[in-house]
Amino acid sequence: MNQSKVMRMAIMGFLFLMVFLALTNTSFLTIDPGEKGVLFKRFGGGLEKDKLYNQGFHVVAPWNKMYIYDVRIREGFDKMEVLSKNGLNIAIELSYLYYPQEEKIGYLHDEIGPDYLNRILIPQVRSATREVIGKYLPEELYSTQRESIQIEIYEQTKALVRSKHIELDAILIREVELPLTLQEAIERKLKEEQLSLEYEFRLTRETQEAERLIIAANAQAEANRIISSSLTDRILQDKGIDATIELAKSPNSKVVVVGSGESGLPLILGGGN
Repeated sequence: MNQSKVMRMAIMGFLFLMVFLALTNTSFLTIDPGEKGVLFKRFGGGLEKDKLYNQGFHVVAPWNKMYIYDVRIREGFDKMEVLSKNGLNIAIELSYLYYPQEEKIGYLHDEIGPDYLNRILIPQVRSATREVIGKYLPEELYSTQRESIQIEIYEQTKALVRSKHIELDAILIREVELPLTLQEAIERKLKEEQLSLEYEFRLTRETQEAERLIIAANAQAEANRIISSSLTDRILQDKGIDATIELAKSPNSKVVVVGSGESGLPLILGGGN
């Protein structure tokens, strides 16, 4: 009797322990910062799409299940090969920032599930990248149009994934790999264009300098003409007299003035120490 009683108590204790562990694992949970939860009620209408559970401690019935989503911005990477406008194969590496629409987590879980990155976002990024790059030449992607291309990929992908309850924050083209011969040809072309721009700059600068000198010379000639037309013999004589007086005041000169010259100005017949 004692042995059977001990056996029954041991079985009941084991069952109690299993129930306790089950309740502990499924009924008490914590949602961490940057996360949101959506509850599935097994016997109460299924998934609560419009109700979110915020960070903190929560008690959930053991027959229900809480699905937790990270709603912070996350970064993804992808590398693929695409065809350019002229049919050349280009290897391109992208990075993108994304996050689920917080208020739509219930719908995201119901329609797509936690693996929305691989099921929706990556395929849409690849599709938009192939479509956009297929409209450009390799040299445009390699140099001049790179920024506008990544903006176009971003805008197209963003519109596609937003309807699936996913937000795209940015897409960046991290690396572009062209065939070696094509890359060398593009680099030579860019170098030649740079040299041409430098030559045009020097030519423009020299032309502007020549124009400046011509304008300055014309201005000086016009000034001389105006001055010459305004000068009279009387003005010249007055200027000469003023200059002679100033020379006579100089301590280093001995000035003797006798008569006048043909112009009527005094004559200086001495000087020096």
